[in-house]
Amino acid sequence: MSGTPPVTLLGPQRRPTLPSVVESLGLTGLFAIVTAGWQEREKDDAELSSYLGGESVNLALWHRLQDVLDRDPEFAEAFRARRAMLDEMQDLYLMGVGHAMDALLSLYERRSATASLVSRAITDAEEVLRDLDDRHRRRIASVHGAFYDRVVPHERQLVRQHRDEVTVALSGASAAVVAGGHVAALLDAMHLFNVAPLLESRPVIAWSAGAMALTERVVLFNDRAPHGPAVPEVYDAGLGLVPGVVALPSARKRLLVANGPRMATLARRFAPSACVPLDPGAVVSLSSDRSLPAGTLVVRQDGVVGGSGGSDD
Repeated sequence: MSGTPPVTLLGPQRRPTLPSVVESLGLTGLFAIVTAGWQEREKDDAELSSYLGGESVNLALWHRLQDVLDRDPEFAEAFRARRAMLDEMQDLYLMGVGHAMDALLSLYERRSATASLVSRAITDAEEVLRDLDDRHRRRIASVHGAFYDRVVPHERQLVRQHRDEVTVALSGASAAVVAGGHVAALLDAMHLFNVAPLLESRPVIAWSAGAMALTERVVLFNDRAPHGPAVPEVYDAGLGLVPGVVALPSARKRLLVANGPRMATLARRFAPSACVPLDPGAVVSLSSDRSLPAGTLVVRQDGVVGGSGGSDD
C-alpha cells in the first residue's frame, strides 16, 4: 500500500485531542464525518464539526441504513436474521473461549517443580484459543457472505442510491474522521455502503470504536467488567484499512495491565498483529504503508505494555 494517505488512530475524545492532531497533520478543507456508531445521535455532530473548523459533511450512514431497513422488507428480514445468527454464534463461541481462558488462569497459578511442563501446557491452551478464534472468524465470514449473496446490495436500487450519495459526499472531502460508539452499528453501516475503498484515497483519523472498525479484526475486551473479567473475544472483521493491528481503546481502564501472564497471552493470541493500547491522549500515526512507527506502545509478548521497538523487537 505504498503511497497511500496516512491513518491516525487516537484515544477516546472525552478531552479532545482531535483539533491539535488535525493541525499537526496540516489537514484543511472539507472533512467527511462518520458517526454511525452514535446511532440515533448520529447527526448531533456540531461540536465535532467545530473541531474541524466547521468544514464538514456527515455521511449519515446509520440513518441511511435505517432508511433501507424501513423501505426494503426483504433486506430487513435478511439483515435481522443474520444478526440473530451472529449473536447466537458469539454466545456459543464465548462458552468455548471462556473454558479455555479458565484453564489458562489455573495454569498461571500452577506451582510445579518442572516449570517447562507448565509453560508447555500454557502454550497448548493458547493454541486452543487461537484455533477457536480462527474458526469463529471463518464462520462469521461465511454468514456475512451468505447474507450478501442473498441481498446483493449493488443490485438493490435503494442501496445503490445511498452508495452514490455517499460517494458524491466523500468526493469533495480532503480527509475523513471516524468516531466511536456502537461498533456493530458502525460496521454494519460502513460495510453496506462500501465505504472502505472511498476512505483509502484520503487521510483518515479514527478513535475508539472507529479505530477498531478500521482494523482487520475487531476484538472486544474488558478485564474490569462489573461481573468479573470478560474474556477478550473476536467480534467481527473490520474494514482492513489498518492491517496488523488490534486496537484496544481505553486499554488501561479496561485491561489488567499489571497482570503480566494475562497480557502476554493477549499479545501471543493475536500475533502477528500488534495489540495497540489507545488510551486518552494516544496518537498513533501510521506511515503511508500503514505500518506502525517504531516505539509505538503495544502489549508485548513478555506481558509488558511498552514500546514496540521497531523491527528489532
